[in-house]
Amino acid sequence: MLNRLLTSVFGSRNDRFVKQLEKIVVKINALEPQMEALSDDALQAKTPEFKQRIANGETLDKLLPEAFAVCREASKRVLGMRPYDVQLIGGMVLHMGKIAEMRTGEGKTLVGTLPTYLNALEGKGVHVVTVNDYLARRDAAQMGKLYNWLGLSVGVIWPGMPHGEAKREAYRADITYGTNNEFGFDYLRDNMALSKADRYQRTLNYAIIDEVDSILIDEARTPLIISGPADDSPELYIKVNRIVPSLIRQEAEDGEGDFWVDEKAKQVHLSEEGQEHAEALLRGAGILGEDESLYAPQNIHVVHHLNAGLRAHAIYQRDDHYIVRDGEVIIVDEFTGRTLPGRRWSDGLHQAVEAKEGVPVQRENQTLASITFQNLFRMYGKLSGMTGTADTEAFEFESIYGLEVVVIPTHRPMIRKDAPDAVFLNRAGKYRAVAREIQAAHERGQPVLVGTTSIEVSELLSEHLRKEGIAHEVLNAKQHEREAQIVAQAGRPGAVTIATNMAGRGTDIVLGGSLETELAVLEAESGVPVDDATKARLRAEWQQRHDAVVAAGGLHIIGTERHESRRIDNQLRGRSGRQGDPGSSRFYLSLEDNLMRIFAADWVQKVMARMGLQEDDIIESPLVTRQIANAQRKVEAHNFDIRKNLLDFDDVNNDQRKVIYGQRDELLDAESVKENVDGIRADVVAGIVGRYVPPQSIDEQWDLPGLEAEIEREFGLRLELVSLAKARDELDAEQIAEHVQQSVDALFADKEAQLGGETMRMLEKHIMLNVLDQGWKEHLARMDYLRQGIHLRGYAQKQPKQEYKREAFELFSEMLDKVKHEVVTMLARVRVRSEDEIAALEAEERRQVEAKLNQAQFQHADAGGYGADEEAEDVRAAQAEAAGPQAQIVRDGAKVGRNDPCPCGSGKKYKHCHGQLS
Repeated sequence: MLNRLLTSVFGSRNDRFVKQLEKIVVKINALEPQMEALSDDALQAKTPEFKQRIANGETLDKLLPEAFAVCREASKRVLGMRPYDVQLIGGMVLHMGKIAEMRTGEGKTLVGTLPTYLNALEGKGVHVVTVNDYLARRDAAQMGKLYNWLGLSVGVIWPGMPHGEAKREAYRADITYGTNNEFGFDYLRDNMALSKADRYQRTLNYAIIDEVDSILIDEARTPLIISGPADDSPELYIKVNRIVPSLIRQEAEDGEGDFWVDEKAKQVHLSEEGQEHAEALLRGAGILGEDESLYAPQNIHVVHHLNAGLRAHAIYQRDDHYIVRDGEVIIVDEFTGRTLPGRRWSDGLHQAVEAKEGVPVQRENQTLASITFQNLFRMYGKLSGMTGTADTEAFEFESIYGLEVVVIPTHRPMIRKDAPDAVFLNRAGKYRAVAREIQAAHERGQPVLVGTTSIEVSELLSEHLRKEGIAHEVLNAKQHEREAQIVAQAGRPGAVTIATNMAGRGTDIVLGGSLETELAVLEAESGVPVDDATKARLRAEWQQRHDAVVAAGGLHIIGTERHESRRIDNQLRGRSGRQGDPGSSRFYLSLEDNLMRIFAADWVQKVMARMGLQEDDIIESPLVTRQIANAQRKVEAHNFDIRKNLLDFDDVNNDQRKVIYGQRDELLDAESVKENVDGIRADVVAGIVGRYVPPQSIDEQWDLPGLEAEIEREFGLRLELVSLAKARDELDAEQIAEHVQQSVDALFADKEAQLGGETMRMLEKHIMLNVLDQGWKEHLARMDYLRQGIHLRGYAQKQPKQEYKREAFELFSEMLDKVKHEVVTMLARVRVRSEDEIAALEAEERRQVEAKLNQAQFQHADAGGYGADEEAEDVRAAQAEAAGPQAQIVRDGAKVGRNDPCPCGSGKKYKHCHGQLS
């Protein structure tokens, strides 16, 4: 009550912040006459002038009013568009490293030009991140005209772009456009490079993310994974697939049957009876031995396959979660409804679905490198984003990324009419009402956009409209090639467009249809520019259509189901009522919808049944609306738990990743790694000697024959330590260690004398890089297995997250010890004759890395793969742990200093812990 009173008097924090920025807008507007008076040459000369002022120490903040004024004037001259005052405010918010929430149709693309121009003046690079490569290329082409006119270079990267000079030039440009996936993949590829020349990206300086909610929230459960085929045989998936249909699903968690499906977490759990039944079936199929248990250590891989098979049959449904095209299972994005060719679910799920559908089963992939979007984008020195719907997720943006959401005022008042939800008893009644509403709008000439949550629903509605003779377009994952054309004409009078889950986001629906698209199509068909008379005629026809649509009430939005997130519902509504246009929206729901069925309370259904409602009866009840909102909040909280839990687990990986990638960078940049090798060799030799001759021990505790054998086995060096001990009565453990160390050092000195210093340096660097990469790849596989089973620690009354940190540290330490050992022993035993031989080895390895990258796939990994969803209790446990001190927001990618605490959490200095390798 008090908060509402104070807000009404003083305004919200957002209002006060916007008012502060309005003072800077006044300064920018005051400069407009001065900029208008400049010639083109004089205006263009401002860019080198600004660069010089920055070099002389002037800050970007001080330069902002003048730079924004220059960019606005250039935009007027080059693009024919003048940014409004509210767009200037949006640009300032982005420059300050915050999220600008701007209503759909408010010109976010133009807003982005202002901070992009200002920050590109530093010459450190600006990344403009989009959700798909169509938008990246479109925006780079359209806005590139402005930047090029102002003297800045623009590059664009896209999936499948050849790895050569063109990509390198794109990253060297002042401004680089690309998708979030491609920036992430290139970061991982750079950290698989075998030389400095093979890297593409510069330091991650500043990123502006378009549709920031889609990338940092919706995609945050999807780690980027570069993976290659593993040695796992697809035959086991096929055998398990034959068994799974014989297992019976439990109707209730403690009911009869073999397995229980947790629909919230998208996981399956075998009951005790189910385990026995499964074991009998597996024995019958020859997968298990006669007396073998499913959970015996040697059968862990069978559990993995069985779990994947059950999920494929019980949870993942064709035409909802995936489609089958040309003998291939293709994932459907749950947020956009687009197909995702090339992406594969991890943890064997994709192979299990392939076996279920009877298509060829591809081999399971092995992780070569991975990173989450959370940790990728937190490495940028400055991060900002734009979207039409961020305020509902403001807490997550602040707590995970340190990004404040600022709601930008609209240029014109919003006049869209949002009708109350219409609720029906079942889906049949709902779909009939939707069809009637579409028909009524079509007859009055009002364009309709129908939002569905699955391909199945969109095709069901399409079939109904076809029977009624209503012309319509379907925009879903099966037809996304025609997406831009369909969206462009979705605002024509009486047009009916059925779209799966916000497909076509990023493209305006113009009332009356898109005149620009019509002109472009005409020009493409004729091959010559459209003459002025034709343009005038088409413009007049468009104006008539536009006026007719406005008179009919603007674009009408129909939602056929509430999404799990209120934000996605708001995105659908936001397609209508852009820039002060009229419009309307309404959601049609039923008690059989997934959201209501899984999350809403049972008493709602009981109350409605008592009212004696028939399936065609409509209900508009504030009580039900509140229940729906509560259900959405439950799902949003559940999904936040998953993303937060994923981040907590990946932060452990991220600390290790930073250590390894930091060491790789040092190796690639170093002229010589001799000091590193000398230090590692001393550690390895001391470790070997210590196992057979413990420090400060007496001779009765020594195992000199064992030490001799170990040294010969590892270094090919014969030492007469037994004879030495007999010959010298006063010999102690330290002297033996010194003797072995000197002997091994002498071996390396002889090798260097034979090869020459330069060849030895090349060999050391080559072997260190090679062994480190192989060790890291094997470590990632072990970490995958650790993640998959870590939730079981909860049954032993242990915190899975703490156990994961502890065991991950142990695995990491083991990996580094193994890397050190292999570097030294390989250097001791390798036989190389010349630098040319090493160069040939490097060339072959570079070819192999390129081949792996060419075959690499982007896996659409489940959050469950990170131990987030295996048990709902683990998610709650993660939230309980998260209630403690919050993790510090990491906003830069700086290397770990040698005297800094080691990121692994041991408490030691980096140089005395994992920094020893580098």
